[in-house]
Amino acid sequence: MSPRPVVQALPAYRPGRNPADLAREIGVARAVKLASNEVAFPPLPAVVEAVTAAAGQTNRYPDNGAVVLTQALADRYGVDPAQVATGCGAVTLCQELAQAYNDPGTSIAFAWRSFEMYPLLAQVAGARAIQVPLVAGRPGGPADTHDLQGLCAALDDSTRLVFVCNPNNPTGTAVRRAELEQFLDAVPQQTLVVLDEAYREFVTDPAVPDGIELMRGRPNVAVLRTFSKAWGLAGLRVGYLVAEDPAVAEAVRRTHVPFSVSMLAQAAAVAALASEEVVRARCAAVVAERDRLTAALRDRGFDVADSQANFVWLPVGEEAAGLAAALEARAVITRPFAGEGVRVTVGTPEEDDVFLAALDDVRSATTVR
Repeated sequence: MSPRPVVQALPAYRPGRNPADLAREIGVARAVKLASNEVAFPPLPAVVEAVTAAAGQTNRYPDNGAVVLTQALADRYGVDPAQVATGCGAVTLCQELAQAYNDPGTSIAFAWRSFEMYPLLAQVAGARAIQVPLVAGRPGGPADTHDLQGLCAALDDSTRLVFVCNPNNPTGTAVRRAELEQFLDAVPQQTLVVLDEAYREFVTDPAVPDGIELMRGRPNVAVLRTFSKAWGLAGLRVGYLVAEDPAVAEAVRRTHVPFSVSMLAQAAAVAALASEEVVRARCAAVVAERDRLTAALRDRGFDVADSQANFVWLPVGEEAAGLAAALEARAVITRPFAGEGVRVTVGTPEEDDVFLAALDDVRSATTVR
């Protein structure tokens, strides 16, 4: 028996290395992981309490409709619960969208480089991937920003989904209100635009719009968000979609894998939402450290754009793989994108100092710039 050829051809997803494994491998007491865009803070106290309480009920299936969580999200954003769908992380919702809207012969459009799952979604759905190259976000800078005009021009009658990752992963740049509104108004009504806002909570530029506000009144727009980043639930896997047209959320629910948002995950997400003030303070601390890390990298000569996420992007081109390997040999795990750059998660000040010291050591030993 053989799987479908398209499945055989899929590259394996490569998560960030386990720091304990690396530490054992190279014989050090501790390795620092700055590869997966997790927050460094421990779980929220209310989350620990909610998960502990829910653990006593795990002999039962979770609520397949995630009714309490869905209502909490609807209340938070001022929408009807019918406009909300939950999933096992935002990436699962991406897959469910492709299953709901794409047949062989259709297409999915997105900027590139962007979230690495987008082209895989197209392959699995048997759809054509329309990849539109990034452009320089500032004069003389590297290609790191969505080309929304180019993306709009690339759409055709076959395009069912368009993903706009804002802020963009892995470059951290974000498109602003005027150009995004112009883009949304120009996209044909039969094409669903998905604003992927996994890092929305870290945005500080007031010109970068809240996608849910732009969604209102536009039935072909939906917004994806996650509890894995700012809310600190990466290990529990909860994402959600908010759509202007309830039919979009219903289509996602129809492709939902039953019970895939666990009882613990639902309880944790509800508790996290009730702890928003603490989460905001944590995000402010991440942003302050992001600014410090960005300044330190610029002082070292790196062309680092203003990130709106909880990571920074080093556009080192062909040196990316070698730089990441050299850092790993010094017990610092980052995320390389071969031939393009290295993504570095904002860690604690102590973790980032370890990274900067390792980077200095690499540069003193090599010609990496």
